[in-house]
Amino acid sequence: MTDPLQVVRPNYFGGSLADVLPSALAVLGVDRSDPLGLAGQLAGVRRIAVLLVDGLGWYQLPAAAPYAPILTDLTGRYGRPLTCGFPSTTPTSLVSLGTGAAPGAHGVLGFRINVPGTDRVLTHINWPGAADDGPDFPGGGPGSPLGGNRPRGSWPPAGTEEQPRSTAGERPGAPAGDAPPVHSAESMGDPDPRRWQPLPSQLQRAEAAGVAVTVVSKPELAGTGLSLAAYGGAGAHRGAADVAALASEMLGALTAGEGPTLVYGYHPEVDRRGHRSGIGSADWQDAVGEVDRLVARLVDGLPPDAALLVTADHGQLNVPADGRYDLDADPRLRAGVRVVAGEARVRYLHTVAGATADVVAAWSEVLGEQAWIATRAEAVAAGWFGPVPEAHLERIGDVVVACLGEAVVLASKTHHPIEATLVAYHGSCTATEMTIPLLVVPSPRS
Repeated sequence: MTDPLQVVRPNYFGGSLADVLPSALAVLGVDRSDPLGLAGQLAGVRRIAVLLVDGLGWYQLPAAAPYAPILTDLTGRYGRPLTCGFPSTTPTSLVSLGTGAAPGAHGVLGFRINVPGTDRVLTHINWPGAADDGPDFPGGGPGSPLGGNRPRGSWPPAGTEEQPRSTAGERPGAPAGDAPPVHSAESMGDPDPRRWQPLPSQLQRAEAAGVAVTVVSKPELAGTGLSLAAYGGAGAHRGAADVAALASEMLGALTAGEGPTLVYGYHPEVDRRGHRSGIGSADWQDAVGEVDRLVARLVDGLPPDAALLVTADHGQLNVPADGRYDLDADPRLRAGVRVVAGEARVRYLHTVAGATADVVAAWSEVLGEQAWIATRAEAVAAGWFGPVPEAHLERIGDVVVACLGEAVVLASKTHHPIEATLVAYHGSCTATEMTIPLLVVPSPRS
């Protein structure tokens, strides 16, 4: 492994999280495109289970090894590294996995995004949220690293009508058709996911081709804006309140029929425990041990014509007390900034008119070598998001701040005070955050 703090660029051309489902569909005969080359490796496979373990990056696997011996063995035999997209954060990664597209194309470009033309910040894991949602990280939503499993609602909220999904951006150069009417819930705060994320999902493509599709995750995640943006509402949803139920429901869906089958399961605990207690903590060790038992049960239950793909959305790193900057405590970091979005490891700064250059200079002076600081145009031109259509450009801050060392930029009072209490973080472009595993495990009965 290279230095965990070395900058790693997203491999959007045949080596990223966005390539996992297109290659899985190639195995199932849905498409000839196979960016990861899995079709030959899994010849004869008609059922695929995909397990995403939130927060278990490639660089965390050595620390997990004493507590996850089965996962360690499978990694040695069947594993390889991929990259996630940038930013290395859950909403962006889940939508890249679900759509098979880079972040620029699908538009879910961070944990929190300023809704263009407003001062509102959309928190993707708490979507939809009420217009008066408070600042706590991350809004008490189902992905809360502090354990909140209380989504603020599913989409569409009660009393509203679904609108047609936009087809803008479904293929390169496709003209954006007339936008559907504004969803009545948008006046309450958050945009309709069908307008915000315009691409069809890989699960929709599979279902349209006759593949039996199932999503297995916590019951409260069904129907949220992020789930719709990532998976397009395709397939059946099976609720799994704990790891035992996750294994049971994934295997039940995998063996329910005789035809081509795709089952996707999501497990959040490693990420949550890392945020709360830190990589390597006893709490985190317990979580990776739980994943080990989950993977063992899934592999043991695979039918002969099945395979298990295990991956992650990002890694994490612990950040010490002396690496924490606070924009609420430093007037130099607040000057000229209109809206703060993103998260602690990658900030999007939307500036007041004419202040962008001054903001870049001020943040560069304060953070020095601890961060890469660029304008929106520079970050887009460097390819960090993949191609970004004009409709998505303003979702990126006028200034992008990506922490490079063991550092974070907090907003301890005015924006996200709970974020300041976390131990481990992610979101930026270092190897430990960007590099994720892909395990391609055949059935032991094949």
